[in-house]
Amino acid sequence: MDNPKLLSLLGMARRAGKLCCGHDGAVGAIRKKSAKLCILSSDSSERLRKEISREAAYEGRDIPVVTMEADMQLLGHATGLKSAVITVNDEGFANAMLKLVNTEKEVNA
Repeated sequence: MDNPKLLSLLGMARRAGKLCCGHDGAVGAIRKKSAKLCILSSDSSERLRKEISREAAYEGRDIPVVTMEADMQLLGHATGLKSAVITVNDEGFANAMLKLVNTEKEVNA
């Protein structure tokens, strides 16, 4: 199930300039510690998932990594950025998105 509220928040974060997109952008944001949340599409490769998870946890960064049920096409439609990985670089947007993800997991459990 796709979460339309989460996709809407991603669109707002994009318009606010608070997203980084793509492998290089995401890894750069993680390394600079500006990323507050990493979002992976459902059709991202296993190699990319492992690399982003490793970068997010390296040297105590502890950046949450979420794999959405939405594919690259749906994420691209919501954000205007066609990519398998997106980082949210704003604490407020990241917290709101994590609440939505956690609520969805509780409902589906």
